Amino acid sequence: MDLIEIAAPDFDVDITLAYATPQNFTGEPVYQNAVCYLHEDAAVALTRAIETATNLGYRMRIYDAFRPSEAQWVLWNHTPDPDFLADPRRGSPHSRGVAVDLTLATPDGEIIDMGTGFDAFTPKSHHGNKDISTSAQQNRLILLGIMTQAGWDFYRNEWWHYQLFDSRRYPLVSDAEIPKHMMPSK
Repeated sequence: MDLIEIAAPDFDVDITLAYATPQNFTGEPVYQNAVCYLHEDAAVALTRAIETATNLGYRMRIYDAFRPSEAQWVLWNHTPDPDFLADPRRGSPHSRGVAVDLTLATPDGEIIDMGTGFDAFTPKSHHGNKDISTSAQQNRLILLGIMTQAGWDFYRNEWWHYQLFDSRRYPLVSDAEIPKHMMPSK
């Protein structure tokens, strides 16, 4: 198993997994257990990004990371929108453990304005959108710079989504394959 848990003290990052709460686009928790995992290659890249963010006076807040294949189906069945969700038949970089959804915060945890919230399925969420404030555009560029210098690729439609390059070379992982299950018991 190449997934490792992202948690303190090894990772100095705030973790608020949106899909473990009803504060997500489905309106209901998708994960029963809020455990943050990434593939070890992604964890190395995340460490680099955290270090750069800290040096610039920011904290990072993770909204989602590894997402079991079963969770991808839940999201897709709720909102089958290929502009914002990967079709689970093809697989998501999240379900491979090599994608992270995140934002920047101040050192005391206040979220930085990015022009839209996380999982806002609207063109205003696209990188380079000019229909948001200049400061929000600058904040997105700061996040983009931090993440790309740390080795992450970005998804053009979501300012919060970053994934490793060549993500399809990593295998899909189901809930049954992880140490602490995330999905509700059936």
